[in-house]
Amino acid sequence: MDGLVIRRMILLRHGQSEFNLRFTATRRDPGIEDARLTEYGHHQAERAARGLSLEKITRIIASPYTRALQTAAPLALHLGLKIEIHPIVRERFGLACDVGTVRSRLTSAWPMLDFSHIEEKWWPEEHETPTAVTERAKAFRRQMTAAPDWAETVVVSHWGFILCMTGQSIANGETIRCDPTGPIPEQLIWRA
Repeated sequence: MDGLVIRRMILLRHGQSEFNLRFTATRRDPGIEDARLTEYGHHQAERAARGLSLEKITRIIASPYTRALQTAAPLALHLGLKIEIHPIVRERFGLACDVGTVRSRLTSAWPMLDFSHIEEKWWPEEHETPTAVTERAKAFRRQMTAAPDWAETVVVSHWGFILCMTGQSIANGETIRCDPTGPIPEQLIWRA
C-alpha cells in the first residue's frame, strides 16, 4: 500500500456552548437560543486551531450558529483563511439552541463574514427528523465531492450533522476525518 493517499476532509465539532454545559448537567433543555461558547469552549476552539494549523487546509466551512462561528474564528486566524457560511452543515433542529440568529444580526455581529447568500431566517420552523438531517448530509456529500479542494477542507459543525456524515459521535472541540465519496453510515444511534 505504499504511495496510497487517503483523502479526507476534517469535521470539527464546535466547542462547549452554554447550552451544552447546562444540558449535560440536567439533561433538560435550558432554553438558550443560539448559544455562545463557554470559556472552556473558547479554549477548545483555540486548541483545535493550534492542532489543525499544521494541516494542509485551504478552506473553512462553518454553520451559521454562533457557537460554530466562534469555534471557526481562531482557526481562520491561524490559517489566514476566510470562513464560508453554509446552513446545510447546521445542527438537527430540535432544541432551543437550534434556534439561530437572523442573518441581519449575524452580519452586524460578524462584519468580516459574508452572510449575503443565506436567508434571513435560515433554520427550519419545526423539529427535523433523523431522516431529514441524513438527507442534508447526503446533499452536502454531493456538494463536497464536486469541489476540487474537499480534502483540504475543515467543516465546523455539530453533533447531529457529524453523526450523519460519519456514523460517529464526537465530543465538543474534537475532530474526525470523513471521506464524502465513501459510503454513508448505515446505522445511526441518536441519543435519547
